[in-house]
Amino acid sequence: MRLRTTAVFGALLLLTGCGAADMTKQASPFADARGAKAVTLSVQSWVGAQANVAVARYLLEHELGYRVDTVQVDEVPAWDALSQGRVDALLEDWGHPEQERRYVEDKKTIVDGGDLGVTGHIGWFVPTYLAKRYPDITDWRNLNKYAPLFRTPESGGKGQLMDGSPSYVTNDKALVENLKLDYRVVFAGSEAAQITQIKQFAEEKKPFLTYWYEPQWLFEKVPMTEVRLPAYEEGCDADPEKVACAYPTTPLRKYLNAGFARNGGEAAAFLKRFRWTTEDQNEVSLMIAEQRLSPEEAAERWVDSHPSVWRKWLP
Repeated sequence: MRLRTTAVFGALLLLTGCGAADMTKQASPFADARGAKAVTLSVQSWVGAQANVAVARYLLEHELGYRVDTVQVDEVPAWDALSQGRVDALLEDWGHPEQERRYVEDKKTIVDGGDLGVTGHIGWFVPTYLAKRYPDITDWRNLNKYAPLFRTPESGGKGQLMDGSPSYVTNDKALVENLKLDYRVVFAGSEAAQITQIKQFAEEKKPFLTYWYEPQWLFEKVPMTEVRLPAYEEGCDADPEKVACAYPTTPLRKYLNAGFARNGGEAAAFLKRFRWTTEDQNEVSLMIAEQRLSPEEAAERWVDSHPSVWRKWLP
């Protein structure tokens, strides 16, 4: 779960990946406003999620005439905000079974908004140039042999496993302990900082081992190869302290506030139909994060060049 993937809402949000400041106390005046031509979208801090919201917002405003507000909320608190009507929709969830049981099945304050069309996967990655040099490094059972390659001043004599923000929900510390690996999890601080560090390592052709995820535009700039962890099986990650398996592959889903789903009119219908591909999301993400376009500019450029995709979403 992004687990579960990623910043101050302004400049840092342009680059960031799976966690952010807790903004659950922030509420939009437009959220759950019945009869109003307005909608509020939750924005997580990783750039793929920002790409979803940018395109949805652009089309809601320019094609359907809505006023759109956005609220930045961390992954798990976003479910509370959605349940309470502080936001109307969450467009990219990486799988939170506990929240689904509480709010979708039990309280029925949130409804499943359908498949986003993008499949997410978290894993450990090394740069492909390193995997070519040491082919067996992509098997977790050989990681201790290569731990000296990954030592940094921050890792305290152990190999460094680089994570993003401390607010991300990950299994990495448990995996290191339960697989008896001679590594230490070191947090870069945010997706933006992690990307900067990965780029610096790659420019100098240095070894690095990092928590990372797909889809992500950075793979186009820095080719990386996944390290094979023990195979994922249903339930192997049920106890966070005992996890000793790989992360699952997760079809990403959308969720709507139940009241908004019933009374949200064209906006609710549009968001249920919103479904695009990994390639679409990466195209917009790359424009925002690498080409430095504003989210609205990136959305407008994508909308102008993909009318056959988004027209299917309109009510």
